[in-house]
Amino acid sequence: MSQAIKKSDTQIHHDVLEELKWDSRVDETEVGLQVAGGVVTLTGTVTSWAKRVAAQEAARRVIGVLDVANDIKVKVPGGLARTDTEIAQAVRQALEWDVFVPSEKITSTVTDGWVTLEGPVERWSQRDDAERAVRNLTGVKMVVNKITVTPAKPVTGDVRKAIEQALERRAEREARQIGVDVRDGTVTLTGPVHSWAERKSVLAAARFTPGVRAVEDRLRTEPV
Repeated sequence: MSQAIKKSDTQIHHDVLEELKWDSRVDETEVGLQVAGGVVTLTGTVTSWAKRVAAQEAARRVIGVLDVANDIKVKVPGGLARTDTEIAQAVRQALEWDVFVPSEKITSTVTDGWVTLEGPVERWSQRDDAERAVRNLTGVKMVVNKITVTPAKPVTGDVRKAIEQALERRAEREARQIGVDVRDGTVTLTGPVHSWAERKSVLAAARFTPGVRAVEDRLRTEPV
């Protein structure tokens, strides 16, 4: 195995900036960027919640980034502004059109462009899918996800085993080092990962497992 190489903050700054330029969803001129000890802070103002999320995802894709603090503000231009009623109608339609979302179980409240999602679902993945379905809508300034997860059959032993098997199937390098603790349907993940992509894969293994009510991410990033 080659010796681990740690990027300097200057290198990380350069790479994140290049990733922001590469991602067509992001206008890098709208985003400010600071790096300290591998932690990236994003600032600036964008025109949609989707762009804010896209900038965060771009930063997290860069090897060497440990954490991302997203301080980007959302300001919708007058030409793209919608009333809260129009946004609520669009949210309802988006939820109903997404085949992975149990739309009949989810309610939304819209206040000044802030969308709050509530209601019970059976899987953590459905909670994530509901948020994904509405975050790209015009006029949305923020999505507050208060959807609760109530699995039909929460069995601790089965949940832990299913997550561990999912990690093994994906052949993640860090799979054997990941700790999986399950209590009352809440999964706590600990251990090292080498990139945001690996972290995301480990989290997905838990979030897509039936019986999971919540996921606590206590993974630590150790770049190579």
